[in-house]
Amino acid sequence: MSLAFSHRRPTVAAILARRSSVAPIVLFLSLALLPPGTARARTAAEPAPIQLPPIPIESPLPERSSIPGVSYPYGSSSLGRDAIAARLPGSSDAGSLLRSLPGTSLYTNGGTASIPALHGLAGDRVNVLLGGVKITPACPNHMNPALLYAAPAALSKVEVMAGITPVSRGGDSIGGTILLEPAAPIFAKPGEGFHVGGSLSSFYRSNDHAIGGATAATAATGSYSLGYDGSWTRARNYHRGGDGAPVLSSLYEVEDHKLTAAARSGGNLFSLEGGLHHSPYQGFPNARMDMTQNLGFSLKPRWQGDFDWGSVDALAFWQHVAHGMNFLNDKGGSANGGMPMNTDASDLGYSVKVALPLSARDTVRVGNEFHRFELDDWWPAVPGSMMMSPDTFNSINNGQRNHLGIFAEWEARWTPEWTTLLGVRNDVVWMDTGRVQPYSTAATLGMGMMAMANPDAADARAFNAADRARTDVNFDVTALARFEPIATTTVEAGYARKSRSPNLYERYSWSTGAMASAMIGWFGDANSYVGNLDLKPEVAHTGAVTFGLHDARREDWEIKATPYVTYVEDFIDVDRVADLGNTFVRLKFANHDALLYGFDLSGRVGLFESAEVGRFELSGVAGVVHGERLDRSDNLYHMMPLHLELSLEHRLGGWSSAIELALVDAKHEVQSLRNEPSTPGYGLVNLRAGYQWEHVRFDVGVDNLFNKLYYQPLGGVDFGGYRARYGTAAPANVGPGPLPGPGRSVNLGLKIQF
Repeated sequence: MSLAFSHRRPTVAAILARRSSVAPIVLFLSLALLPPGTARARTAAEPAPIQLPPIPIESPLPERSSIPGVSYPYGSSSLGRDAIAARLPGSSDAGSLLRSLPGTSLYTNGGTASIPALHGLAGDRVNVLLGGVKITPACPNHMNPALLYAAPAALSKVEVMAGITPVSRGGDSIGGTILLEPAAPIFAKPGEGFHVGGSLSSFYRSNDHAIGGATAATAATGSYSLGYDGSWTRARNYHRGGDGAPVLSSLYEVEDHKLTAAARSGGNLFSLEGGLHHSPYQGFPNARMDMTQNLGFSLKPRWQGDFDWGSVDALAFWQHVAHGMNFLNDKGGSANGGMPMNTDASDLGYSVKVALPLSARDTVRVGNEFHRFELDDWWPAVPGSMMMSPDTFNSINNGQRNHLGIFAEWEARWTPEWTTLLGVRNDVVWMDTGRVQPYSTAATLGMGMMAMANPDAADARAFNAADRARTDVNFDVTALARFEPIATTTVEAGYARKSRSPNLYERYSWSTGAMASAMIGWFGDANSYVGNLDLKPEVAHTGAVTFGLHDARREDWEIKATPYVTYVEDFIDVDRVADLGNTFVRLKFANHDALLYGFDLSGRVGLFESAEVGRFELSGVAGVVHGERLDRSDNLYHMMPLHLELSLEHRLGGWSSAIELALVDAKHEVQSLRNEPSTPGYGLVNLRAGYQWEHVRFDVGVDNLFNKLYYQPLGGVDFGGYRARYGTAAPANVGPGPLPGPGRSVNLGLKIQF
């Protein structure tokens, strides 16, 4: 495998990229036992766990947000640390935690890099915040989305707002917001003096032979805290259900380390967080390329203060990523140089949010945010190659995307029954990029009978001659009203106008050449994409109503239903430019109006409870989304068909177990523009059990109990298998089929707290 770094890579990055010295330590801490669990240290004020808590599909009560003063909308959902811990043995992808939350689905990507979709809107349309920070994908295939940096073992809470989202939850997005919160710093409790604690965990999954572990440690006084979280995972290719054939290009290795220093005084909490992420390789079965390097460094100082007059949450952030792509072995390897592609990128900025409780009825929130994204994307020449030489290909040169946002929000509790929320927001997005160059400026490539036209030369000249600077001024509004006429009924209705400007690749991917355009695209379809300087921002108008019935204390049962509709002006979709054969096409990003609508349904009910047999609870979530282009009879890409997840759970003392059933309807509403494959319906059965004994927790589970062969509706195409079977000489009009899902897997986990 060749990693071919440019001279612009920092020396320290190249050294760390070879292998982080901390990974063997994390592996040792995995105890070489089979098992996982979370890497959360028990807080000083928290008693030793003696009973495994419930594993809810969603929070039974509206919760208070981590953003100061923001009410948690009834139509949204969340998972706490106990629910997260129960799911850790089954996956190393933070996205897997979202599957049981209403309105959420996942684009299949790498093994730890799925792309979440909310009500059918995915990618940059969803505002994903990790510890309050938005991380921009720094890859033309989005191999490093925000979820890649969210080590599941280090998370304490996941919140999802699909559809109607308060303006204080962020702008420059139209699909909703996902918040991934790490555990708060731990301090010694009163009278304890000095606190030391932590945890060790390990896991094993049989299907892809994944093994890994996590560790957390804290040393603290009542005023100062120093904490560490680290995790490491390595997995081979997973095997599909039915015949157990390997799904090629699905292997990965990843490690994350975070050090947090914190101090508190009165109502103030100051923290400084530094992080290191390293993924030396990750296969992408539905993409033409694979990740051969992803090294990220981050720094985040934060101040959270509570005062008599209100509260403040202020943070600054910086993250630098060095990323590389090439072919792993399943796609032919990087012999003779392959096709190295490198990016260097930085996210930096700040966020200041203030909540002002003006009276018992009224709370006002104001905020200001700035986010700058810098990107260099270059593809080194391959010596001796006719197509990829003699120069370096500049895909994006000194790309810059700046986002400045301000908002004001007013929440009023008029009566015990009526609550309203009204917010306005302005976001200014300005971006630019430098001059580019192709591999060669010659009009043709090769000689004699081998000569062929070189469209990249003309494309680069036209792009360099164009005015590339763009500025968008966007405006958002959110209005929500909640009515609780009696203790067992809640109704919430709302409207949101949300906007999003194009990302750098949508605007600045300039090549129409067969090879270069095939390297652009994060949709799992292996098609080719071309940017568009004239793209307009998307403007989404969303209306939704959530109806809820529950017991008076919201402890025994609850059912919620949310129908919604979203009309998007200037939705950034595609136009077909050319048919490339073998079902592949070249597409150009273009604005088209679109309509999406669907519903979410979730609920839970306690079936039986006694001291002798424990508690039985049934919970479930269902949903469907339909999306269509309004200017032609075609569907939008990757719309999730009707699906249902049911879970029957049992708890008795330290024991907990669950039987889960996942049913997914056949997917026939596909987008013809992209030649999206349809998928048959399927049903899966999963089993889970765990036991908590003092400071030790054991987990065991079986996913896809009956080893069912199925195809993921949002999985894209099985390009890894297609490439391995045909190489570069596939028969005419033969394209890849849909991507199969994993077969049966036995998952084991162990966690020890101290």
